[in-house]
Amino acid sequence: MSTRTPDEHPKSPPRAGAPGLRVIRGEGQRKQEPLASRDAVARVLMEAGADMLLRRISPVRAQEIERKVDRVLDLFDRVDTVPMLMPVLKRHLDELEALMRETREVRAARR
Repeated sequence: MSTRTPDEHPKSPPRAGAPGLRVIRGEGQRKQEPLASRDAVARVLMEAGADMLLRRISPVRAQEIERKVDRVLDLFDRVDTVPMLMPVLKRHLDELEALMRETREVRAARR
């Protein structure tokens, strides 16, 4: 069902030289960001979910990543009230980064 009225005309494509989208050269590779925030950790979970749906990783590995992400997010919350837990959070972040590095290497080898 279209939301356009019969009198509306579709917009014409932008002219050459007109402002719009620009291409950012990235060599086709995504730069891996350090896991230093809740948002970065949440993106790891989304990446693992997508990889599992695309059958790039096993459900077992995705479940392990999910478990570690849940633990790290819980630690982020606890560090806000108990700053002495920061070394524990850092250790778990390092473990999650190592797991993701291994996962990405396995995923790349399958391609």
